[in-house]
Amino acid sequence: MVSTGILVLCIVIALAVGAVGGFFLARKYMQDYLKQNPPINEEMLRTMMAQMGQKPSEKKVRQMMQQMKNQMK
Repeated sequence: MVSTGILVLCIVIALAVGAVGGFFLARKYMQDYLKQNPPINEEMLRTMMAQMGQKPSEKKVRQMMQQMKNQMK
């Protein structure tokens, strides 16, 4: 029969290994995701606006960037 101390120690070790493994898996997933879908920047916004036929003024670009930052909060 397994003593209670050894059982608790095994559970604690398993939880620690799971937490560390989960951290690295989540980190790898986010790195791959950001590589495939980079966050939008001002230059991308200017290009998008030009493609839609709008003149990308600095004021409009800054407003759109601010709106996107507010939506992410």
